[in-house]
Amino acid sequence: YDNSEYSSCNSGERGSLHTWKGYSCSVTPERVLLSRPVLQAALGTRHGVLLVEGGQVYSFGEFPWKQSQVSEVGPLKPVLESALSGQRVVAVAAGSFHSGAVTEDGGVHMWGENSFGQCGLSSLTVVPNPTPVAVLDPDTSPPHTIRVLELACGEQHSLALSAQHEVWAWGSGCQLGLVTTIFPIWKPQKVEHLAGRHVLQVACGAFHSLALVRCLPPQEARRPLPDKCGQCNQLLYTMTDKEDHVIISDSHYCPLGVELLADGEARLEPGRSPPLRLQSSPSEPLSSHTSASAPGLQPSITDHTDYERRRTVAQNGEVLTTTDSDISAAGTDSDRTVGGVGGAGSQSSPYPDDQAVKEYLKKLSDTSLVEETPPADSLDLLTSDLLPGVMPVTTSSALNSLVSSCASAVAERVVSTCEALSLKKRINCYYPGVGGVAGAPGGVPGGFPVGPAEERVRLEESMQGKKSCSTGDIREEEAEGLSRRLSLPGLLSQVSPRLLRRASRPRVQAVPLTPVGGLPEAGELLPSLQTEVWSWGRGEEGQLGHGDNLPRLQPLCIKCLSSKEVVLVAAGAHHSLALTTQSQVFSWGSNSSGQLGHMACPTTIPRLAKVRLSEGIRVWDVGAGAQHTLLLADGDCYQPILYYSGQQVREAAGPHTHTQCTEPLLCSTFCLGYVSGVFAGGQSCVALADRNVTGFIASLHELAAAERKFYCKLSSVKNHILRPLLDLESLGTALGPASTVLLQSLARCYSRLCHLTGQHSASLTANLRRRRDVKSLVMLEHASIFLDTYNEYCCSVGNFLVMGGFQALAKPSLEFFGKCPELLQRLAESSEENIPLSDLLVALFYLPMRHLHEYGRLLLKLGTCFEVNSVDYQKLQDGCSKFEALALHLKRRRKEAEYTYHFWKSFPGKMTDSLRKPPRRLICESSNKALTLQNSGRFSVNWFILFNDALVHAQFSTHHVFPLATLWAKWLRSINQAVDQAMSGAGQSGSGAGQRAEPPISRTACYTFYKDSRLKEATYEGRWLAGKPNGRGTVKWLDGRIYTGTFKNGLEDGFGDYVMPSKTLNLNDHYQGHWKEGKMHGIGTYKYATGELYEGSFQDNMRHGHGMLRSGTLNSSSPSVFIGQWVHDKKTGYGVFDDITRGEKYMGMWQDDQRQGTGIIVTQFGLYYEGAFNNNKMQGTGVLLSEDNTTYEGEFSEDWTLNGKGVLTMANGDYFEGTFTGEWGSGLKVTGSFFKPNLYDSDGDKARALGRLAVRPEEKWRAVFEECWMRLGCEAPGQGENQRAWENIAVALTTSRRQHRDCPEMNLSQSHNRTLESLEFNPQQHVGPVTMEKYDRIRHYLIKACDTPLHPLGRLMETLVAVYRMTYVGVGANRRLLLQAVNEIMSYLARIFQLVRFLFPDLPEEGGVIPEPSSDPQDKKDSNCADTQLESPKPGRVVSSSSLLLPVLLPLLYPPLFTLYALEKEREDDVYWECVLRLNKQPDMALLAFLGVQHKFWPVSVPVLGERTEVVSSTKDACFASATETLQQISTTFTPSDKLQVIQLTFEEITKEVVSSLEDSFLWSMDDLFPVFLYVVLRARIRNLGSEVSLIEDLMDPCVQHGEHGIMFTTLKACYYQIQHEKTT
Repeated sequence: YDNSEYSSCNSGERGSLHTWKGYSCSVTPERVLLSRPVLQAALGTRHGVLLVEGGQVYSFGEFPWKQSQVSEVGPLKPVLESALSGQRVVAVAAGSFHSGAVTEDGGVHMWGENSFGQCGLSSLTVVPNPTPVAVLDPDTSPPHTIRVLELACGEQHSLALSAQHEVWAWGSGCQLGLVTTIFPIWKPQKVEHLAGRHVLQVACGAFHSLALVRCLPPQEARRPLPDKCGQCNQLLYTMTDKEDHVIISDSHYCPLGVELLADGEARLEPGRSPPLRLQSSPSEPLSSHTSASAPGLQPSITDHTDYERRRTVAQNGEVLTTTDSDISAAGTDSDRTVGGVGGAGSQSSPYPDDQAVKEYLKKLSDTSLVEETPPADSLDLLTSDLLPGVMPVTTSSALNSLVSSCASAVAERVVSTCEALSLKKRINCYYPGVGGVAGAPGGVPGGFPVGPAEERVRLEESMQGKKSCSTGDIREEEAEGLSRRLSLPGLLSQVSPRLLRRASRPRVQAVPLTPVGGLPEAGELLPSLQTEVWSWGRGEEGQLGHGDNLPRLQPLCIKCLSSKEVVLVAAGAHHSLALTTQSQVFSWGSNSSGQLGHMACPTTIPRLAKVRLSEGIRVWDVGAGAQHTLLLADGDCYQPILYYSGQQVREAAGPHTHTQCTEPLLCSTFCLGYVSGVFAGGQSCVALADRNVTGFIASLHELAAAERKFYCKLSSVKNHILRPLLDLESLGTALGPASTVLLQSLARCYSRLCHLTGQHSASLTANLRRRRDVKSLVMLEHASIFLDTYNEYCCSVGNFLVMGGFQALAKPSLEFFGKCPELLQRLAESSEENIPLSDLLVALFYLPMRHLHEYGRLLLKLGTCFEVNSVDYQKLQDGCSKFEALALHLKRRRKEAEYTYHFWKSFPGKMTDSLRKPPRRLICESSNKALTLQNSGRFSVNWFILFNDALVHAQFSTHHVFPLATLWAKWLRSINQAVDQAMSGAGQSGSGAGQRAEPPISRTACYTFYKDSRLKEATYEGRWLAGKPNGRGTVKWLDGRIYTGTFKNGLEDGFGDYVMPSKTLNLNDHYQGHWKEGKMHGIGTYKYATGELYEGSFQDNMRHGHGMLRSGTLNSSSPSVFIGQWVHDKKTGYGVFDDITRGEKYMGMWQDDQRQGTGIIVTQFGLYYEGAFNNNKMQGTGVLLSEDNTTYEGEFSEDWTLNGKGVLTMANGDYFEGTFTGEWGSGLKVTGSFFKPNLYDSDGDKARALGRLAVRPEEKWRAVFEECWMRLGCEAPGQGENQRAWENIAVALTTSRRQHRDCPEMNLSQSHNRTLESLEFNPQQHVGPVTMEKYDRIRHYLIKACDTPLHPLGRLMETLVAVYRMTYVGVGANRRLLLQAVNEIMSYLARIFQLVRFLFPDLPEEGGVIPEPSSDPQDKKDSNCADTQLESPKPGRVVSSSSLLLPVLLPLLYPPLFTLYALEKEREDDVYWECVLRLNKQPDMALLAFLGVQHKFWPVSVPVLGERTEVVSSTKDACFASATETLQQISTTFTPSDKLQVIQLTFEEITKEVVSSLEDSFLWSMDDLFPVFLYVVLRARIRNLGSEVSLIEDLMDPCVQHGEHGIMFTTLKACYYQIQHEKTT
């Protein structure tokens, strides 16, 4: 129970308590006055417990366990249980003489009588005050506490329901359900037999227990049952073949199933049968034999079929006692007498009714179906008492093998026999009169003898009930159960062929009318209706409901209640009650005072209590006391009424005179208000009531009562109309296959709607019992569940109507209901006379739509109880609007369906088959709305029909269908409205909001082209705009081509993915990239079926612009990579070709896929060529160098082939001059002169610089830069508008961000998103000269822009890095390419700087000066400190491309560039390094002396670990240590400016150390400084110092060459050369 505060809007009295005993005209309930509303009450034999708002608990009555405290208080003065103060209690329970409470945290408190351990506290016979009881799970280590939801208490035991929906028990007796014989059980133990099941509620009688359990899901329920007994290993099923019949029996008796009593008697263990003799003929009476050791059993086992109906199955090592006595429990169903529980008579005819046997044989013969399909609730195991011992169908393989041999013969004889029997004869067979079968003792279960008169009354009642119900009822009840043993007559007589044909006629596939598991979207929001009732404990009064009087040690399912949708169970002292969703009450057990409410004797199986007043009586709460029952029901009005049956107090006849009533009596004199719950216990009754102050309570009750009434109505239609119609044999023939499928779909949707209504009814009822507020109304918080279910149902009814299903259903319905279908008229609420049966069926199945108006009305009524500005009022108003809107929408859809149906009736039959579809609805057609075709022929006939999904143009015998999703029509308003509905989905779902006058111009649809030459027979699915594909979509051609991407004006435009099958290779070409006007255009990736991969630019479906082509793989025959410029799908312009197979790399010009013009080739063997190429060959003037510096300069005719004049220079300077022929490396022919130069001749004339015959740096990668200019909106470099360039940058960044947002795997981080946003705007907002502040903003912008490839500059930078590495890595790492590499970087800087000046026009030219701010001396000083990049005496900063762009570019290009420097300076660095290693072997003082450092500069002491240590002769690597460490950082920097900065810091560190020992006014001279700096360079041990020096010299900013930085660099360079020539000895 929820103890939350009641809604503030419902002022007035809530939860008032009324109590009384018995019922007569003189009994008046007494009001118990408490300070707070009562939420729950529980009654014991002479005491009661109350739970009030706030979680407090009160007790009243007699308390013998209180000892010295107050031991008795009147019911009108309850006392507070102070031991529970501080605890918030959420549920209470009362046993006969003890009580329990559950706190908010799931803890249990018990108090009262404890002699049998029922309070769960050892060593105490009574527990005076509430005491905590630990419910611990021993299977966990350490044992953890189980959270409890609710309690139930009996006389000697207690049960707890845990939060895991498992049952825990303690106390004494078999009613605990524990596998033990030692009592009492002091500690709570889990009832293992219910483990794994979802228990919803528990209830305790005096000595028995009940549990309401959710049904297992189908996959768990279909596990096959075992063939043999788990105890004695004998077969559970046997078969005996007699001369004229066969007996199949499961009356297995296990000798191990006997429970020994204390007095030495034997009691059968639950489910164990005494040994029975098999029946030898149909008319022979059955007798039972009991063991001599069990004389006390004789009275209770005279009715032998009680035992035959049970079977014991060993499952998972436990003994499971189950029953299949699925006795029909309808209101007219009393104890049957033929081999049934009544046992008073037996069936004289040995034949069952035809329906039951047919279903039974169908199950027997189709073993695979039985094993694979779980039995539906409505087609449960065929177990009843029509025959003396018919066995149920199981999935047991042993049983299947037994019956399969005789099934076919059985079928033929049974059909002929059953057809000969009339219904009247069958009824007479079932109830032949008093006396029954000779030899069968009369009486009732439990051995109570019944007189002839009483038995006659019972039979008459039963017969009266049978006559009053329809044929369908009788057949359904009979189908719900054949008995547990089947005896069939001999089947060898002749059979009519007609009957055989009828038996073999195909049946319509069964549709389960109970949704398995309910609605998936309802989940845990609504109560489950698929429940079972389990019982265990003592059964001498029949209170367990298993058809006998035996005890059950473990929980056992009451099968006959499994399909009744039980939602609440209650237990009196010796009787039990079950309340169903259909407001029926089943009762069983002791009836000593008429507490069962249906007859004057006890019953061992559940039967309906007879509330015989108005038809509108629907029970929704029950209470069970010691000998009475209390029912709470809906009356004719919505104020609840009370019924009482059982022991009555007649005060006029004496104070202790008790009488009884066998039917529930209306407590008409009670005026308690709106009762929300009833409770009973001992001889007392309690009711909780509310006063209807604002009308809120009355409206809540009206809503719940209306839902209960509606559910009962739906269930009646399902059971009396829908189910019989589906069972008709002629149904499939009458409807045809298509309509049969639609009817099955209709039945499924109806079933889902019915099930949802039942769940909602149970939810509203639970809300009345507990919270009574708006927040817990599921129909408000989760209205979509209801709206979707009604939508789906209306759609299925409309589809069936459109296809003429109801008209076809009329004929079989006429056969079933007759010509006077009063039942149909009553259920359809039709008052018209002579209405056609088809119209009646339509009205009946559209009836549920009316209930939506009822929802709206009641929600509106609830809303009037609240303030207009409250949240609850708004919720109720919104809910009302939704349901009313849906009701109007569904009404319109019904009209559309009826209009369409009448149209098809008059439509020519030839086109009907192709055009008539279930979801298709007619909007209008040209026979009643004039429409003519322009320019049509004089005798042409044109008929236009507009449906909700297509426009049909019919001409004579032909017709054309135009789908509306791809129809753009301007000439008819109706078409536009229909198109709008088709696009918005109003034809299928939704509330049908107001329609637009025009359909949407943008849509999503699928269409197959049949005229367009480019897209002929291709199917497009995606977005459309004004009749053309526009937006995202997919095109699939018949030849297998697929395009997925964006469209514009019907053409591929934007980013897309294109797959094209290759006919020869059986593989696909795959393009992924940008498109423009239907062609590949822009950046993309093309994977060829041959294995080649192209990444780069496209134009007009061709490779055009900069791109890279990879051919083959490393293991293939000819792997190669080309990166460079393409024109019209051919290599043209500058490019680099890496021939991996030959180990050659070409860097030069191309034309039409051939090397043409100047170029360079380097090989992996060290050969270098630069010169002219023609027709893909070295042809013309060129220079060739080998690894050993042998050089040839002259004419070439082929690759590596000399042919013509030239000069061949040897490595030592000797040279040939003349004419050469032959291939390099394989012998040359020389005609000319040999020269050996003089030692004094300069070789400068002969050795000319490399690179003059190569491609000029500014000619390289022109396509890369041109693409960047085009992205900025410029046709040529520098020709464009600055504003347009910034707009293009913003568009590119925004588009890229959107693409990354739409693609989860490419998602950008939040910081990256912010960076992109900042790059969309020009940092130089105002026009004017660039100041230092603006310059810094530009510099920071460039750093961020070049860091992201989404920016045009970043894309350019990324491409340049790729081509640079492609050129100078691998074979390209040749020392002779150093000059090319350096010049290429300088070219990059110049061309990027041109782009930057275009974006920032105010930026000065190369070499221009930005003046320093001079307004404040302090600012100037700070600025100079910050500007550590360069030191210049000029008053300002010199703008250069290197200072602005090298910090961005050079770190990315540094690895290949420095590798070239290292290769070029390899020999010099080796000499330098050898000297460094030798000189560094000397201690500091020796090295300083050797280098000629003056003594005054020698450090006297050096810091070591923070302390000054004196320098001695052995000290090493200590002097000038800080300067040495600083200089070593030169190898960790990239740009020349950073390296120069390191050199400057090194000089400062040297100066700092020298000044500390000299006077402050000291100034260096170069003679003094050089030796000291030389010492530092030696100690720094920089491995590739020559490479560092050369890099600085080549890339240093020209403006600093003559400044302080230039002098410092010159000093470092001098040191490098000095070390190489230093004599180390």
